[in-house]
Amino acid sequence: MRIVAVHGVGNHLGVDISGSRLEELRALKAADWAQQLTSGLGIPAGWCDLDFAYYADKLSTGPATQGTPGDDFLDDPLAQEMLTAWATELGVPKEVSQGHATLPLRALSSWVARRFDLAEGPLRVFLRMLFPEVATYLRTQDAPERISAREEVAARIGRHRPSVLIAHSLGSVVAYEALHAHPELQPQLFLTLGSPLALPRAVFERLIPTPRSAHPNPRGQRLPGRTRWVNIADPGDPVAVPPRLGKYFDGIAHDHTDVISPGFRFHHAANYLQCPATAATIAPYINV
Repeated sequence: MRIVAVHGVGNHLGVDISGSRLEELRALKAADWAQQLTSGLGIPAGWCDLDFAYYADKLSTGPATQGTPGDDFLDDPLAQEMLTAWATELGVPKEVSQGHATLPLRALSSWVARRFDLAEGPLRVFLRMLFPEVATYLRTQDAPERISAREEVAARIGRHRPSVLIAHSLGSVVAYEALHAHPELQPQLFLTLGSPLALPRAVFERLIPTPRSAHPNPRGQRLPGRTRWVNIADPGDPVAVPPRLGKYFDGIAHDHTDVISPGFRFHHAANYLQCPATAATIAPYINV
């Protein structure tokens, strides 16, 4: 079973790493993802030929920090705008936003932590990491970071020729665009995990290709060719909003909403890779 895995945010392997060292670290990541996936499937790891598509170095935004009481907004205006759009989608009340055009990070993380029963401190660090990377990728349609990340993912798919393409979090956005940019790349299965592809005013309208106008709402375009698209999202994963991508994209075969894991590990790739819904989706491709 040949697989290409596309990571989400927070996977930067380090500064100035390239060449053989980069390939060593990529191989370690690939082995880790393969182990997690096959443990969920209940098969030996050797049955899975998994390649890890690494693009985080193309979007480097510096390390995430805890922040200080006076540092309550993201430095990047677009990242802050995306954070506010995300909060709006979650239904953050006006008293949390304090009526400002931008949303204080501390107040938002506190509210989200209470609503989703998450640890507030790690959540705030995660948000400081998430939105700058998303903003760097989606800033403009011709941003060099976007093109470089998308082409790196496409190149890994082209070399490995997988039957299954698995993409987590922001990786689902990069992989979706890579498949459209290179319609000759047609894995049999595209599995998205914890995807923010439909997030309005932050991700959805910025996609390439642009969602098609339709009444009453625009629709994201289906994948080229006959690739089967399956989406899995934990209802407690606030990154995978709005839920059920099938409401917003054409061509999704199945849209699973399953509890993956409680607590801060709500969005971790490991939990998605090992969950029963992923195993059931991948199982028919084991001998492909």
